[in-house]
Amino acid sequence: AVKAAGVIHMVAFNYRRTPAVALAKTYIEEGRIGRILNFRGTYLQDWSADPDSPLSWRFQKKIAGSGSVGDIATHVVDLAHYLVGPIAEVNALTTTYNKTRPLQQSGVDKLGAAEKAKDAERGEVDVDDEVVSMLKFEGGAIGSLEATRNAYGRNNFITLEIHGTKGSIHFNYERRDELQVMFADDPADSRGFRTVYTGPAHPYGNGLWPIPGLGIGYSETKIVECYDFFSAIAKNRQPSPNFEDGLKTELVADALIRSGETGLWEKVG
Repeated sequence: AVKAAGVIHMVAFNYRRTPAVALAKTYIEEGRIGRILNFRGTYLQDWSADPDSPLSWRFQKKIAGSGSVGDIATHVVDLAHYLVGPIAEVNALTTTYNKTRPLQQSGVDKLGAAEKAKDAERGEVDVDDEVVSMLKFEGGAIGSLEATRNAYGRNNFITLEIHGTKGSIHFNYERRDELQVMFADDPADSRGFRTVYTGPAHPYGNGLWPIPGLGIGYSETKIVECYDFFSAIAKNRQPSPNFEDGLKTELVADALIRSGETGLWEKVG
């Protein structure tokens, strides 16, 4: 439809707009960590760990399509596609811990902050609470993915670690201003992960505070996303991630769900 209409289109995977993630992309494209061997990504939350939290639309397949797979694992998939390349095959485990939840009384969906209703009438949960998967990438790398909304103590714990033939990169979204890097050609007396604090010298740095490490938040990544979208419209070029990128991510999500049902390696697409 967007091709037929000839319009600029974009998908809101804003986590890749975090300057530290964009910096990781720069290091990878520059060959700083060499050929990528392995990717490990997580997205852990705890807002649905309480079995008496209400039956959000996110727990209903007819509305959401899936649970942790579509809600949060897709963000990890997008980061994997952005930094490593297309995922070719998956072998996943999916599980649902809480089979029922209280029906919402107010009609207002507040996720984990909603009022608990232990004695209320309950409805069925028919989506996954957690997914764990092995990954094979088209470029030859291997990896893993884990996403859950039942991990007590985790708020928005998005992490990724990438190992290459010349070094490694580690990122934790709950420490958004930091990127951990290690390069194999570092001197022997200073080998190990170092912390790079993102700021004016890094991607999107001209729009950040003029001092490195001073608090980019979720809202700023949305502003960067809007900036990229408006710039794409002004320059009449398709940004990324666009609808085609979104489709590739959804095909991986579909494969994760199929694999969770069959227990087999499933090809993407």
